Amino acid sequence: MNPSAPTPAAPHFRRPTARAGLALAAAALMAGCAQVPNPSPNDPWESYNRGMYRFNDTVDRAVLKPIATGYETVTPRPVRTCIHNIFGNLADVWSGVNSLLQGRGRDFVDTFGRVLFNSTAGLGGCIDVASMHGARRIPNDLGMTLGVWGLGQGPYFVMPFLGPSTVRDSAAFAASLASPVSPTSAVFAIDNVPVRNSLLGLYIVDTRASLLEADRLVDQIALDKYSFIRDAYLQRRKAMLDSRQQGGRASTEESLEHVPAPADQSLPVYEDPDATPAQ
Repeated sequence: MNPSAPTPAAPHFRRPTARAGLALAAAALMAGCAQVPNPSPNDPWESYNRGMYRFNDTVDRAVLKPIATGYETVTPRPVRTCIHNIFGNLADVWSGVNSLLQGRGRDFVDTFGRVLFNSTAGLGGCIDVASMHGARRIPNDLGMTLGVWGLGQGPYFVMPFLGPSTVRDSAAFAASLASPVSPTSAVFAIDNVPVRNSLLGLYIVDTRASLLEADRLVDQIALDKYSFIRDAYLQRRKAMLDSRQQGGRASTEESLEHVPAPADQSLPVYEDPDATPAQ
């Protein structure tokens, strides 16, 4: 026997991963087994979607939500705000590109002004000084661009792990992953694998933590969480697309990102106390 020959132990390390992948795939396939007799007209795939929603919710409650809750508990709010702002600054680049593709020149200029301002005066995006001076975020994405170009949204579609979407938006999301200026492209460009994976994990946790307050609100007011989330998603996307097709300025009110914080939370204050509010 050649002592330098590789040992046969390697397959054992791959088996748990393969089993986990097969289990998740089986769960995803079984998610659509329960049939809905009378699906909603705007949700013809409701049987599959409800099953996938339950699957996603189970994964979220078992893994993502506890991690996000722990992150919110142990990480000081100023640190969380800084991390969220940095990822938001990266997302603004992608928003600006899509504003340009939609022919919205003013939104493009304003968004890249935000990026420049936050990347310099805001210490790499850590502090959202642009919003403090009245330059609010203009959310945009490839799904909106395709809608402006005339592509219909298609049926509502719950993506595995990622949640509410439509056929158009899910295809746009897949395409955006290959873009060199998408919100995660800077992270994927990092050659150091441990650093890259750590930042991707932080991005996922930060995204989930930012939805915790909305999640608590839905738990309190929604009798059917699936229908509530579906209708809220479709209405918000329609409002965003309508504002662009009508030629008006895109508003940050279309986004759920800027929810006022409770008054008892100690937020860092960066505004100039001598500044005069804009009229």
